Amino acid sequence: MTNRQQTGRRPSVLVVIPARGGSKGVPGKNTAQVGGEPLVARTVLACLAAERPTRVVVSTDDAAVTAAARAAGATVVPRPAELSGDTASSESALLHAMDAVELLDAAPVEVVVLVQCTSPFLTPEEVDGVIAAVLEDGADSAFTAAPFHGFLWRERPTPDGRRVGHGVNHDEARRPRRQDRQEDLLETGAAYAMRAGGFRAAGHRFFGRTALVRTDPARVLEIDEPADLARARALEPLFADPPRRPSREDVDAVVLDFDGTQTDDRVWIDAEGHETVAVHRGDGLGVARMRRAGLPVLLLSTETNPVVAARARKLGIPVVHGVDRKDRALTLWAEEHGIDLGRVLYLGNDVNDLPCFDLVGWPTAVADAQPEVLDRARAVTARRGGFGAVREIAAWLLGKELLTP
Repeated sequence: MTNRQQTGRRPSVLVVIPARGGSKGVPGKNTAQVGGEPLVARTVLACLAAERPTRVVVSTDDAAVTAAARAAGATVVPRPAELSGDTASSESALLHAMDAVELLDAAPVEVVVLVQCTSPFLTPEEVDGVIAAVLEDGADSAFTAAPFHGFLWRERPTPDGRRVGHGVNHDEARRPRRQDRQEDLLETGAAYAMRAGGFRAAGHRFFGRTALVRTDPARVLEIDEPADLARARALEPLFADPPRRPSREDVDAVVLDFDGTQTDDRVWIDAEGHETVAVHRGDGLGVARMRRAGLPVLLLSTETNPVVAARARKLGIPVVHGVDRKDRALTLWAEEHGIDLGRVLYLGNDVNDLPCFDLVGWPTAVADAQPEVLDRARAVTARRGGFGAVREIAAWLLGKELLTP
C-alpha cells in the first residue's frame, strides 16, 4: 500500500533544481540551449511532466536563469550569495529551498528531490522513479543509476616516482566474460529523492536504505565542460520526441528570409559587379498556394540587392529589405496588420535571424542553417535553403490543399 493510499492524501514532494549563475567550465551553462531550450527549462519541463512532484522550484542567484525557469513554469527561490559560490554544495541549496517552501506553504515537505540541469536527457519517468522508490518501496533515499560493464582502472604512484595501473572492479590476471561478471551501476547525477526528515538529520543525500533506480545508459550525460555541451547538442535529435510540424491551425502568417533560405546562399557576380542568385521554382509554387489559402507571406531581408525586391514582385508578396533590425521591422509589420507574432512562422538560416526567432511562435530553420540557428529552431525543414524549403513549409501548412489545381 502506498503512502498516498494510507493517508488518503497526496504526499508533499518538492523538486529542487539548483541552477546558480556562475560556472567556470561552461560560462552560462544553465541557460545554454540544447534542442532549442535552455538547460534549466528542459529540466523544469521534465519535472513538471512527472506525475508525483507536488511542487517544482529552481534555486538560483541569476536573472537569466530566473527568467528561463519562470517561463518554463517553475517557482523560483532566490539563493543568497553565501550559498552561490563555487564551494557551495547542492545540499545547502536544497535545505534553503526546503525552508523557503515550508514557510510559503505552511506545511512540511515529506520528500525532497534533487534534480540537476547538467543532465540534459532527464525523463519524467526517472523523476517519478526515484520518488516511487521512497514513497512506495520504502527506501530512505534513491538515485538514478545506469548499468555499467566497463573495466575500471586506477593509477597509483610507485616508490620510484612512476605511476602504475591496477584494476578496480576486476582482477587483471583474469578477464571474465561480461555475463560472468557482477553488474556495476554508475551514478548518473540526474535525480535523487530523499525523505525530508532523514535528509535534514543526515545533511547529505545518501542515508538509511538507498535504492538505485535503473535508467537507460544511452541517455547518461553530464555537462561539465564545453565538449559535453557540444555532445549533448549532437545527441539531442536522437532522444527528442518526433519533431512537430506546424499546421494551418498553428500559423496565421509566414515570414521568409531571402539569402540562404530561398537561395543556397551563393551569389554570382559579373565583371561589372552585378549580382545574380538562383531560386527554386517549387518555392514559388509554395508561396502562391499559401497566398491562395489566405495566408499572409512577407519577405524580410537585410540585403539591399535589388534582386530581393524583384523576387518579391515575382511572387506577388510584400517585401521589407535593406533593414538593419529585422526584429524591429517584423514587429512593426505585425502590428500594422494585426498579426499575433506568437502565430507567425519565420524561416531563417543565419544568426541575424535569431532576434526574429525570439519573437515568433514558430522559429523555423532550413536544413543547412548555421548550428546556432538549428539549436534555437522549433522546426527544421528536411530541405536545404534554395532547394525547396519554402515549398516544404507550404506542404506542412496546407497539406492536400497544396496539391489542389
